[in-house]
Amino acid sequence: MFDPDLLRAFVTVADCGGFSRAAERLNSTQSTVSHQIKRLERQAGRTFLNRTTRALSLTEDGEILIGYARRFLQLIEDATEHLGSPKLGGVLRFGASDDFAAQCLPEILGRFRRIHPDVHLTAEIGVSRTLTERLGAGDLDLALVRRKAGEAGGEVVFRDRIVWAAGPDLRLEPGAPVPLALFPQPCVYRAAALGALERAGRAWEVVYACPSLTGVQAAARAGLAVTPLAERFLAFGLRRADGAGLPDLPDVEFALYSAASKRVAPAARVLGEMFRSWFAQRPAAEGDPELLMWRNPAARARAGFR
Repeated sequence: MFDPDLLRAFVTVADCGGFSRAAERLNSTQSTVSHQIKRLERQAGRTFLNRTTRALSLTEDGEILIGYARRFLQLIEDATEHLGSPKLGGVLRFGASDDFAAQCLPEILGRFRRIHPDVHLTAEIGVSRTLTERLGAGDLDLALVRRKAGEAGGEVVFRDRIVWAAGPDLRLEPGAPVPLALFPQPCVYRAAALGALERAGRAWEVVYACPSLTGVQAAARAGLAVTPLAERFLAFGLRRADGAGLPDLPDVEFALYSAASKRVAPAARVLGEMFRSWFAQRPAAEGDPELLMWRNPAARARAGFR
């Protein structure tokens, strides 16, 4: 019933939030993409997109279809790559900072295992500095880590701005110390936040310390504190704390590092390319499906948020 090209156009429009940006990503024209969406809706006898002159959002049927469409397109891509890729084997030891544990790692590592089942893949989630040290010691083959913008070495897969993230009901009292939820040291987010507050002369207090991204997100979502995060990780239930008198924060980079002591294994190169492709297709402010849902007014209302 569903043409894969039409489903791909639908998913791209939803991810981009509009037809013109979707057309650019698909290397097509806006009229062609619009026609593909109309064909898809005619085939299904349903409306999948709410279109207005100012915004575009998914209908209830659209929110149902997009989950199926993503899985269907992924299966097609996996099958094509599995049958068209050389067989890989051996051991691949991969490390990543906690930023990606709940976002892209399950999807990318799961896909890698499906396409290359003969590779013995192990993954370690940890602190960026520790992972780069383990890479240098030969304990890892590939690592995806968070670092200060402009730092030398590795290959930048994306750069993003750090923002102050808060729950919808947090109110900062003028003159009171800024309550913070932070990762332990050493941490790029922590250093950027404390440095900016010190330069601005703002008092601060660490009220919640946690080594995991989900932990600091939860603390901010609950209204306990603000937390500095790359904008990509401004997930469901969080907002930018603009207008709260907080200082601007610098950019952060996420980079792939390969083991330098030996030639990079073919499996490490393939996995690295999967990460590059994933981030290239999802610009920093569009990467998290939960964030896309949070920007959908209808989805927010059904979730109990205004």
